[in-house]
Amino acid sequence: MSRMREKAAQGIQAGDVFSVTRTFSREETEAFGHLTKDYNPVHYDEEFAGTKGFPQLILHGLLTAGMVCEVGGQLAWLATAMEFSFRRPVFFGDTITITVTVTSVDQRGWAKAEALYTNQHGEVVVSAKMEGQVPRGESRETLGRRLEEGDPYNPLR
Repeated sequence: MSRMREKAAQGIQAGDVFSVTRTFSREETEAFGHLTKDYNPVHYDEEFAGTKGFPQLILHGLLTAGMVCEVGGQLAWLATAMEFSFRRPVFFGDTITITVTVTSVDQRGWAKAEALYTNQHGEVVVSAKMEGQVPRGESRETLGRRLEEGDPYNPLR
């Protein structure tokens, strides 16, 4: 069962930290491009990427940034705002770790968090802030029941 999902059912609080690591492939970038219709040549044309100062093709920034969706989804976090700063390019085969730190949670479950995305060299590639609502009251109780049922809608369980 997902440790993050269990923590969401128990109650998320300021100071909680969650991490996910992933290695991206060229095929995932191409699929993301087709899904979003983002055909910027820096993702597909090596010569063009070189004109922008990149030694090779780069991933879509939002594909990398989208790692926050795994964390947020496992936490049942309903996001209302996200802000990303793209600091370094991410290349095919890079291994990225996102670390999300919850900075505040009020009585109603409105929360804020900061995220750092680092590559396998320890370099920050993206930083982010997010706000939204984490499970409280009835939604936490419902989530707890779903966990008792084996978390049937969550393939990451």
